[in-house]
Amino acid sequence: MQLNPLHLKVSKLLEGRLFRIPEYQRAYSWQSRQRADLFNDIREAYRSGREHFMATLVALAKETREINADEFRAVELVDGQQRTTTLIILFKALEKSLDSSITSEADIKKDLAKLLVKGDEHSLILLQTNHDSSKVFTNYIRSGLVSEPKNPTVADTNLVKAAQECERFVQDWKNSEGSIVSLISTVRNKLSVIYHEIQDQATVYRVFEVLNSRGLDVKWIDKLKSQLMALIFEHVEDEKTRGEASDEMKMIWKNIYQALGNESKIGDEALRFAGTWAVDTRPNRIISEQDATAELTRKAGTSLKSIAVVGHELEAVVLANLKLSRNNRLRAVTRISHARFVASAIILRAFKSKEEQLLLEKWERVTFRIFELGGADTRHKVGDYVRLGYDIYRSCLSSDEVQERLDSISQNFSIKDVLKSVDWTDSYNNWGEQLRYLLYRYDEHLAKEAGEKINATAWNKIWQAEPSSSIEHIHPQSSGASYVHQLGNLTMLPPGINSSLNKRPAKEKFKTYLSCGLRATMEVGLSIEERNNWSEAMIKKRTKQIEDFIRLEWSD
Repeated sequence: MQLNPLHLKVSKLLEGRLFRIPEYQRAYSWQSRQRADLFNDIREAYRSGREHFMATLVALAKETREINADEFRAVELVDGQQRTTTLIILFKALEKSLDSSITSEADIKKDLAKLLVKGDEHSLILLQTNHDSSKVFTNYIRSGLVSEPKNPTVADTNLVKAAQECERFVQDWKNSEGSIVSLISTVRNKLSVIYHEIQDQATVYRVFEVLNSRGLDVKWIDKLKSQLMALIFEHVEDEKTRGEASDEMKMIWKNIYQALGNESKIGDEALRFAGTWAVDTRPNRIISEQDATAELTRKAGTSLKSIAVVGHELEAVVLANLKLSRNNRLRAVTRISHARFVASAIILRAFKSKEEQLLLEKWERVTFRIFELGGADTRHKVGDYVRLGYDIYRSCLSSDEVQERLDSISQNFSIKDVLKSVDWTDSYNNWGEQLRYLLYRYDEHLAKEAGEKINATAWNKIWQAEPSSSIEHIHPQSSGASYVHQLGNLTMLPPGINSSLNKRPAKEKFKTYLSCGLRATMEVGLSIEERNNWSEAMIKKRTKQIEDFIRLEWSD
């Protein structure tokens, strides 16, 4: 592998190049911590006067473009996109801070504008990023406006924060040092990188793999992507077939990163799940991201078919995990990783719709009974769940076999035994997500008994907020009574309505309860209206009613 790495200052790196981040790469994911590290590096370089090496960048050389009388080499960033994106945002913040009316700053401001946007304001910007459907980055580089979209992705939020933090850093520098020019000079001339600009795709992914096998801060899922791409170029000899396979793999990763737009952590877990299913010997635990990457690379092998299979399987696991995470009612059930592994396996098996629903309902009952009602911690039942998830996916268990195995897992957690040890006197503290789920299920039950549908509009508002903002203490917390957190004293209201009642006594709130549209809360309102009271005895009675529902719903 013959390389010609260049040691470049930032000024030379950005000169004569147009950077692209292809859609099959991860979206912008830097957090405040990484940006703070960059700002500290800049301050240290300024104080010491010495050059500071930042990182290694890897790029795939593409076409050469002419804009006006200038020629630019277009390159796709394979490694280093997060740092490069942040630097370009910082340059925009610097351009905005310069004053055109000051002679010493006017020319620098003009030069930065020409660096960031080639030609006129409608021409190409220095960096064309990916997954920027809301145009947060593009709008900022062109207009300097920090626009926050209505439904931001994680990348959108990170970009908005990056712009705000870069502008704050520039202002702090101005306040402390007095001159923005010194900051621009430091970034341009004191920061440097090792830059690999590679001509062919066959080499670029291997370079990425080699450079990032040294413990650098690169996600394992990104390393897997590069390894799969490298395998295609290494083992597929026919040029046309290789090109088609490369395009297919890029599309897979484009889909993965787009799917993970708002839930990036799910990608890491999907990698672990997919890697665990790739293990040939039935495991007792979910393997690490590093081991999963090794197992999936081994499974990919050297044939085009097996390489593609690994890519498509990972994409399917990502989508299955997203399906679980986006199910509002299951948040209290899906906090256990090895339990999610089983649910993901059920989804991936593509059972008939009714079978899948029955299996997920069974899994939901068993898991909530063991971990939330039964109080088992995350160390319980690990091997049982992992082996079951593995067998569902790898051994193609039938629906009946899955149900039998779930029954076996919960054998020592019968609802009768579980309820013997449950203390309902504090059902609020450290149990908010579980309580919300339980009260949703109770409200669903009462609505069904009344021949009604659950109020989806009200519950959607409740799911979107933190549990504590919707959990209503019927007898107010401010009373200090010993029974305020007891299960029977807790009900649900949409967030705005809940906060408006604040510390008011139950007798002043019952009319609001009656009109809220939530069956369980409406029944509380009726009880208060009938008795003109809300007593400890009434709370205990309601606790017993909810417990009877639990006994029925979560029975073996």
